[in-house]
Amino acid sequence: MNPSVKRWAPFAAVPIIAVAAAIAIPMTTNAAQDLPEKTPQQLLEFVADSDVTAFSGEFTQTSDLGLPDLSSLGSGSTTGADGDGFMSALVELATTSNDARIYADAEQGARLQVLDQLDERDVIATADDGLWIYDSGEKTALHVTHEGSSDASTPPADVPTPSSVAEKLLDSVDDTTAVAVGSNGTVAGRDVYELVLTPRDETTLVGDVTISVDGETGMPLGIAVTAEGASSPAFSVAYTSVDYSTPDSSLFAFTPPAGVEVTEKAIPADAHSDDAAPDDSTTPGDAAPEAPDVTTTGAGWGTIVELAAGEASASLEGLDAITTPVDGGRVLSSSLVNVLITDDGRVFAGAVSVDALESAAR
Repeated sequence: MNPSVKRWAPFAAVPIIAVAAAIAIPMTTNAAQDLPEKTPQQLLEFVADSDVTAFSGEFTQTSDLGLPDLSSLGSGSTTGADGDGFMSALVELATTSNDARIYADAEQGARLQVLDQLDERDVIATADDGLWIYDSGEKTALHVTHEGSSDASTPPADVPTPSSVAEKLLDSVDDTTAVAVGSNGTVAGRDVYELVLTPRDETTLVGDVTISVDGETGMPLGIAVTAEGASSPAFSVAYTSVDYSTPDSSLFAFTPPAGVEVTEKAIPADAHSDDAAPDDSTTPGDAAPEAPDVTTTGAGWGTIVELAAGEASASLEGLDAITTPVDGGRVLSSSLVNVLITDDGRVFAGAVSVDALESAAR
């Protein structure tokens, strides 16, 4: 399977990683590709048996969620833990296009580069040096390590790729999802199969998810998520180029340039330990990053995520201009995801109707 780095990421790191996880899918599906026929089950097994351990590639992001104008929302560094930076990254994810490059190696780690015209943003995760999140425009860097960990095989973050996102989707396929084989096509110059996942859950806003699978290696090369009743994807992800050779080791080394403000963060080696304290190297006044207090209701495609009151309050200022008032709160609606912010500060989100969110809040 495609290389996976330890599945943990500090809440402060989520925005920049999320930005790079939404990738547009430039592919040709009308050309008849000479690939052996496979059943849905055979195609699922083909992906599961993929033995790709190193690769690099480039991809481009676009979203078409039908959102209102979000330009009035926060701005700021995506490497910081501040609310403005968090909201700025989410606005970018939902409304703009982004080019990115990924280098991955199961032995060395992973490096993600979000390519702006003038600035550089990087997420680098390795076993030896933990996680770095760097923003050249803001001249800031966040360095996250596991406190007291002697296990060199467990870097503290999972850098997502179009492939890893697709694999996680396929790992969760169960009887709530119909699986079919679509048309063959081409992604990043490679012949691909298409796996089409259609929710059997009538409560979800998701119409279907199409996953493009490399016909030679079995590695997923793209995802396209289409809302119920829509004719084009609302959210999609795919490579524009891919190279299966091992990236050079120098690509996984990072030294902050002169003049960059570095914030050091440490998490317990056991991230669930209640007694663990921040490492002495943590910047004074800064607590070690923690995952937000998140609970879920429902299951599968109808899952609703709840953030406790106060968890996202710093990020939600200015939402009055782009949300709609409802009984007990305000709603930000899109074709694929709805978000309910209650009057008492809780946040509910999911690919479900507003009515479902209001029921969860009650």
